[in-house]
Amino acid sequence: MSISNPEYSHSKFLRPIEFDQGTHHVKGSLLALSLLAIGIVFGDIGTSPLYALKSCFDPVSGIPLNQDSVYGVLSMIFWTFVIVVSLKYVAFVMRANNHGEGGILALMALALRTAKQGSIQAMTIMVMGVLGACLFYGDAVITPAISVLSAIEGLTVVSEDFGHIVLPLTLVILVGLFLFEKKGTEVVGILFGPIMLIWFITIGAMGAYQIAQSPEILWAFSPWYALSFMLKNSAIAFAVTGAVFLVVTGAEALYADMGHFGIRPIRYAWFLLVMPALLLNYFGQGAMLLRDAQTVSNPFFLMVPQYLTLPLVVLSALATVIASQACISGAYSMTSEAILLGFVPRMKVVHTSEREIGQIYVPFINWVLCVVVVVVVLGFRKSDNLATAYGIAVSSTMLITSMLCAVVMQKSWNWSRGTTSLIVGSFLLVDAGFFAANLSKILEGGWFPLVIASALFLLMMTWYQGRQLLRSKAINNGIGLEDFIPSLLAHPPYRIEGTSVFLTAHIDFVPPALLHNLKHNRVLHKQVVFLKMSTWDIPYVNSDRRISVKEMSKGIYLVRAVYGFKETPDVGVVMETLKKDFGIDCPPMETSFFMARDSLIMKEVPQMSLWREAIFVWMMQNAARASDFFKVDANRLIEIGTKIEL
Repeated sequence: MSISNPEYSHSKFLRPIEFDQGTHHVKGSLLALSLLAIGIVFGDIGTSPLYALKSCFDPVSGIPLNQDSVYGVLSMIFWTFVIVVSLKYVAFVMRANNHGEGGILALMALALRTAKQGSIQAMTIMVMGVLGACLFYGDAVITPAISVLSAIEGLTVVSEDFGHIVLPLTLVILVGLFLFEKKGTEVVGILFGPIMLIWFITIGAMGAYQIAQSPEILWAFSPWYALSFMLKNSAIAFAVTGAVFLVVTGAEALYADMGHFGIRPIRYAWFLLVMPALLLNYFGQGAMLLRDAQTVSNPFFLMVPQYLTLPLVVLSALATVIASQACISGAYSMTSEAILLGFVPRMKVVHTSEREIGQIYVPFINWVLCVVVVVVVLGFRKSDNLATAYGIAVSSTMLITSMLCAVVMQKSWNWSRGTTSLIVGSFLLVDAGFFAANLSKILEGGWFPLVIASALFLLMMTWYQGRQLLRSKAINNGIGLEDFIPSLLAHPPYRIEGTSVFLTAHIDFVPPALLHNLKHNRVLHKQVVFLKMSTWDIPYVNSDRRISVKEMSKGIYLVRAVYGFKETPDVGVVMETLKKDFGIDCPPMETSFFMARDSLIMKEVPQMSLWREAIFVWMMQNAARASDFFKVDANRLIEIGTKIEL
């Protein structure tokens, strides 16, 4: 698969491909969708109060716990919400949607349309998008670990005797979460919204109670306190900026998940509930810290009387499990998109819902994440330690998002360079500040998500480049299909009853499986279908416009089935559509599917080093079969092996 624009050059097809140029409409009332968004979109950012302010006043950072520092940090938190979440993501970035879909890969695909294919600009955009996706996986590892661990640590507020069970209980919950993933989240997903609604109301009420006892804390809304704090304590303020960034680590989810709910429900939920509840809680924690400095050990759980701590721990555990599950599901979606866009080898993707296409389960990703998350918990052991590793991946992704958004604003929206520079430049200034502050965490644990992202980047770009080399080789050595068919019919082989479907990677060239079949079997079915499964850089294609057909000769058809990068190809459905819409009948018991199964031979090429070739060959050998990925009936499949020198 490769990233392509939704255009098609063959004019003789019986019906041209038409694409859904509108958004992927989400059904449901605004209130219902907002409630669902609260449960899915805001889990990560919504559970940040468990550890964010505690990290800001970590004794290691050397921040003095006094009125100026508390007011300064709270003011920084408020204006971070305003600038990063409300202005950057909600007001601007969410407008840069790819037919209603958001996320770093969707934004990359959107930006790629503005660049000439194969140009340096196109390659730069692609590298940035892939790097952003890889950094997301680093975040997907840290989020479940720090969220659940910080929630269970609340037990130590009830009694220090519970300290020895925090780590085992955290591991049990996390492993249980990954075990449950294969069951799907359709049923549990219904509960996510109400539970998170209770969570936000609860943390808001906790903060309001503390603020009522010290209402002067509200002066911290003034930007003067943030500026004063940063100017008077520049070194300390720079160090604490990395901790302040923890309050917005889930902001990317607003953009990534917008395709599930639409822009309006997310905006309403953010401004009317989530942001007010979070600010109330953070300011409430600040008010309590000024009254009692001893509460800095765990300000979130010490906001309530001791008899309410245990119920709060239970609610926190539920909220963090929801936040973790949403992050894990995001990793599945990202993987599925990356497979179809050609950056990840094919792997098994299981749909867990008959009604919702977005609910998928990827076993390989699930168990890899499970192992890495367990290693992270055992390695870091405390949420305070994990907080030092958190933020570098997210801040890097946010920086990349701003740069890609600038391309879309100027090239797609035709905004002037001055307007784009002013808006995006302001965001980049803030993003760069957070990124620089988080760089100081690299030696303290921030290296871990960067190592994960770097390894994944190497694998994804190696796979993409290897596939491009194979594609170029096939084109250079291929036999043109338009010229081959007349010569074939001029001296026809023996024709047998039935239908043969040749799956091909290149619509203009003869499939290797056909050549090998003619060479060894010397027969050709009376009905022949050349089938190309394509993925375009849009999320969805209208189902009634998915298939296009060109009759090359009597009984010989060239068929293209087009899918968006949010969809799953299915050969069985294609066969049904051919009969229903085009009158091309391919009875299952009379149809055979032919595919070439490539066996690669390493050969040094200028475009790729030998060690990367070895990685590509290994990935190729371990990729899921194309027949399984495209859902070809195994009982009707004939695979023909071919050797290819890379």
